[in-house]
Amino acid sequence: MGWLDRLFPGSKKKADTTPAAATKSAPAEASVPPERVGLDGEYDESGLAKRVALAFDNDSTLDDLGRLWVAQTGSKVVLKGEVPSKDYLDKAISVARKVDGATEVDAAQVTITG
Repeated sequence: MGWLDRLFPGSKKKADTTPAAATKSAPAEASVPPERVGLDGEYDESGLAKRVALAFDNDSTLDDLGRLWVAQTGSKVVLKGEVPSKDYLDKAISVARKVDGATEVDAAQVTITG
């Protein structure tokens, strides 16, 4: 099980979908704010969080440990839970910042356990 499946069970995931591709696939819905674009370009309240989870799945250095959660408040990505190291957290923040629509990443609710 990966990030997307754990955090958003039942979310559709195309095998060749990447966060950037998912965002760019919605030209007909140009009025949808970037943080609300879903995996297939549709309007989705949790679109940004889902695309961040997909970006985590696509990064081989971010194993899904089952203790870190991704949410969003508008265009802010919110990370909550536990990670094993500061390096892991820094990598997660870096990946999340690169997802289209993310204007900020809040990791104040993350505890480093290692």
